[in-house]
Amino acid sequence: MRLGFLLKLSILILLRSWRATAVLSFMVISAVTALVFLSSLAVGTNDAMIRNSTGLFSGQITGSVDRASETLRLAIPGVERVLVRRHQQMLVWQDEAVEPILLMGVDPVAEKENTALWKKTVSGRYLLPGEEAIYLSEATAQRLNLSVGGKVQLGARPGTALKTLTVVGIYKTGITQLDQGMAFCPREAFPLADGSIAVAVFVQAGTSPDDIVAQYRHLVSAGTFTAWTEFMPDLQQLIDLDSICMAIVMVLVFAIVSVGISCAFLIFTLKNLREHGIMKAMGLMSGDTALLLVLQIGLLTLCAALLGTVTGVAAVTLCAHIGIDISAFTSHNQYFAVSGVLYPRLTATALFTPPLLALVFGLAAAVWPTLYIIRKNPADILRSV
Repeated sequence: MRLGFLLKLSILILLRSWRATAVLSFMVISAVTALVFLSSLAVGTNDAMIRNSTGLFSGQITGSVDRASETLRLAIPGVERVLVRRHQQMLVWQDEAVEPILLMGVDPVAEKENTALWKKTVSGRYLLPGEEAIYLSEATAQRLNLSVGGKVQLGARPGTALKTLTVVGIYKTGITQLDQGMAFCPREAFPLADGSIAVAVFVQAGTSPDDIVAQYRHLVSAGTFTAWTEFMPDLQQLIDLDSICMAIVMVLVFAIVSVGISCAFLIFTLKNLREHGIMKAMGLMSGDTALLLVLQIGLLTLCAALLGTVTGVAAVTLCAHIGIDISAFTSHNQYFAVSGVLYPRLTATALFTPPLLALVFGLAAAVWPTLYIIRKNPADILRSV
């Protein structure tokens, strides 16, 4: 009965001071809305970096096998596509210019369907199946003084050519590993029959690459497989750092908001000091007074946090549909080499953490006004007003 009475009284006090209640609610609503959206945007940014980094060429999992037949065993549930490539260290030369390269024999159709390397073409075009052609990086082409239409020779040493290929395209990704010392040709034009076999595995959305790697290591014991979290540790660290920074931002924002709420309720307490003195004189215990203030702040924060969560979810839903294009700010960023469009993604952490933090810090904001009022006795309060 006492809790019900205090709850009703808290609601009436908040409604009576509706202007102040609206202002404080707006503080919490805006903070929760912003942080739900920012948390979802941070997740979307991480998704974009992973999508750009793995979708350019490598896939979410890279590996190597001894025999081509073993690649058939890699198409397991959770895997969207497996690209098979042959590679070999070779020399490529034109006249007196010689360059060492890692030549990759690929399936042009499958590569174009599943990777974005072809989108980084700066001159010419991408490879076609069966043609005697090579796809070079801009840096390699410049050192060999080559342009589209030029011919290069490949072999183990200059003067002993295994094959002559025509340059059909030149690319530039901005990623050193791809731009320095790599070249591509159709699998049919690969000069050697015994090149090493590499695979690039693209997993389905929501599937853990680490789980797929664990299954591969059991299925193909002679092969080697590595998830992107291992061969791109810098990206993994960047994502972890992003999560830490987002957590710090959340705590700082609600710490500031809670100070504002605490100061405002202290002012309300001083403004209504006479009413508190009368209630204490009528027999309201210090614990009841503290509970009354906690209920007021808790109700205000809870309702505002729920409304802020709904508003934040609406903003995330809208932006996830249309995307946020930041291409103008990522033109030289290797983690956005393919696309600079972000799609915020709502996760359980982004959905529940901001309102929970708002409630926790809101209740913490009740400490100062509560301590102030319960330390006063009714006589002192009534004498001071």
